[in-house]
Amino acid sequence: MKNNQNISLLFWHRKSKQDKNDYAPIICRISIKGGPKAEISLGKKAHLDEWDLENKKAKGKDKETKEINLKISELTVDLNRHFILLQGRYEKITALMLKNVYLGKPAKQQKVVNKSEKLIEKKSSSPTFLQTVDIHIANFEKMVEKGLRSAETLKQWNSTRTKLKEFLQFRYGVFDMNLDKIKYSFALDFYMYLTTEQKKVIKDSAAKNHIKKTKGVLNFAERNNWINKNPLLQFKCGTEEKEIEPLEIIEVEKIWRKKISIRRLAEVRDAFIFQCFTGFAFQDVYALTPENITLVGIAKERWLIKDRGKTGIIEMVPIMPIVEEILLRYENHLCRTEHGRLIPVNSNYRYNCYLKELATICGINRDFNTHLARHTFADIMLNILEFSLAEVSRMLGHKTIRTTQRYARVRKQLISKTYANQKKNLFTTDGQLRRIGLSMR
Repeated sequence: MKNNQNISLLFWHRKSKQDKNDYAPIICRISIKGGPKAEISLGKKAHLDEWDLENKKAKGKDKETKEINLKISELTVDLNRHFILLQGRYEKITALMLKNVYLGKPAKQQKVVNKSEKLIEKKSSSPTFLQTVDIHIANFEKMVEKGLRSAETLKQWNSTRTKLKEFLQFRYGVFDMNLDKIKYSFALDFYMYLTTEQKKVIKDSAAKNHIKKTKGVLNFAERNNWINKNPLLQFKCGTEEKEIEPLEIIEVEKIWRKKISIRRLAEVRDAFIFQCFTGFAFQDVYALTPENITLVGIAKERWLIKDRGKTGIIEMVPIMPIVEEILLRYENHLCRTEHGRLIPVNSNYRYNCYLKELATICGINRDFNTHLARHTFADIMLNILEFSLAEVSRMLGHKTIRTTQRYARVRKQLISKTYANQKKNLFTTDGQLRRIGLSMR
C-alpha cells in the first residue's frame, strides 16, 4: 500500500471570534489534497496586534507568547507523526481522519440516522495496536506539558513503544497488528523476547515493567471500546522487591570527609551527600532552584519544598547543617549564577558513572547509584533521627506509607533503644511484670 498524499498546515488568527479585549483564538487548518479541510483549535488566544501574519506565529517575548509558539511547534510535530502512521494504513487519508486520530478517536467514523433522524457518529474502525500506543503516548505528553506527569516516565513509555515494534517484527514478521489479534500469549512471548531472545536481554523486573505498560495501553483501548476486554488482564507483572541495603552512617561520614582534588568527583560527592540528607531523587535534585527554599514556621527555618517529578506529590525536608554547607559552597558557582540551580548535577548517566569512581577512591565496596542515596536518607531519618514512618513518607514524597516501607528498614539498634526506654512501663526494675490493672488506674 503506497500513499503519496501530502499534508499542509496553516495556523491563523480567527478575528471573527475576538473577545472584548481584542484577543482571538488561534486555529490550525489541516489540508490534504483531494479532500475537505479540517480545523483544530490550539486552545490559545493572541491579541490582534500580536499575531505575525507573515510567519504565522505570535509576536513578542513574554511567557504567553512562548507558550503559544511552543504549542504551534508541538502540534505541527504531532500531526505530521500521526499523518505518517496513517499513510502506512490507508490508501487515502482525509483531514478529518487526521484530526480524529490526533484527538484520540478512530480514524474513520461514519454517520448513520437514528429514530429521530438526527445524525450521530458511529465507530466504524479502531486504531491498530501501535497506533493505540501512539495515541496513549501523545496523551501522556500533554500531561507532561502540564506538569502532571514526569518527562522521565515519558522516556520509559517511548522505550516500551520501541521494544513492542521490534518484538512485532521479530515474532510475527509485521510492523503493526490489529488490536483484536492480541491474545494472552502475547504477554508470555513478549516476556521471553525481552529476557532471552533479543540482542541485549534485560532483567525480569525491567521486562515486566514493559508488559505492565502494554497492559495499560490495552486498558486504554478497552475504555475506548476498541476491544471488548484486555487480553493481558490476568498476566501478573509483580516482582519480588530486591532489598537495597543503605549505607551505614560511618560510610556516609567517610565519603563526606574524603579529600578529593578532582573537581568533577568533588562535585559528585557533594551532590550524593546532598541526596543522602534530603532524600530527593535524581531528577528532583537536578531541577532544584533557589525558589524551592522556603521559610517555615515562626523560627523561619529553611526548608526544601518541591513537587516530586515522578508523582507530583510534594516532598519537604528541613535543610540540615550539612546541606546548608553544600548550598553555601556553590553560592557563586556557574550552576547558580548562570543556570539558576542550587548545586551542580551531571546527566544521570555521567552521575552514576562518576559515583562508581567515588566508591573506589573512598574504599567502599558497594555499587553506588543515585537511588542508594534516597534509601540512605530514609534509613538515617528512621533509625538515627527517629522520625516516624509517616513523617519519612511525607519527606520522600510517597503516595502511601506502603511505598516507604520498601525504603526504610527498622534496625535492631532502634528496636533495642526503644525497648530500653519503654520496658519500665511493663516490668519492674527487678524484672517482674507490673500489676497492669493497678498502674493504669
